[in-house]
Amino acid sequence: MSIFTDKEFWKDAAERSIKTFAQVILSYIGVTGVAFGDIDWPVAFSVAGVSVIASLLTSIVSYKIGDEGTASLVKKEQ
Repeated sequence: MSIFTDKEFWKDAAERSIKTFAQVILSYIGVTGVAFGDIDWPVAFSVAGVSVIASLLTSIVSYKIGDEGTASLVKKEQ
């Protein structure tokens, strides 16, 4: 199966990317330590967007390393 047609892989990669986005936004808010209205949202979304790209690239590189059809580097124990 090709990485481009593997629906399970893309579903897994999308889930990881969404989690990464949320974690980075929350981390940015926590690190800046300012009131919610004072957050520099363009910077926050930019940092989170770059993190999503890194997450997707990591998933793509991991395609044939871990369990087939997942974005994981780890193989499940048999």
